[in-house]
Amino acid sequence: MVELSGARALLVEDEGLVALMLEDMLEELGLKVVASAAHLPKACELATTASFDVALLDVNLAGQFVFPVAHILRARKIPFLFSTGYGGPPLEEEFRNTPAIGKPFSIDQLEEKLRTLLPRP
Repeated sequence: MVELSGARALLVEDEGLVALMLEDMLEELGLKVVASAAHLPKACELATTASFDVALLDVNLAGQFVFPVAHILRARKIPFLFSTGYGGPPLEEEFRNTPAIGKPFSIDQLEEKLRTLLPRP
């Protein structure tokens, strides 16, 4: 069983109420949200400078795709999960095999996806 408790998370979500809900879900699963961003420039800055174990990335941030953040995380070897409100993840070819979760999703679905991303203790 992969331990989620104590893992530090970056949350990138542009909808305020959704961000609050996701932060609650992550904390209920035992993760600590150490940084969050609603806009691409801030998300890129945090992806570059902050210290965390996993990231949850909304694909569309106020009309801008989150892929620059994904590139930074991939270079830093930090696992991430896309969240999307679209029918299917509209991912660029290079991210086609990256885990994604469709909104709305349950805390159980989120936990299942996170467990596939985080290393076993």
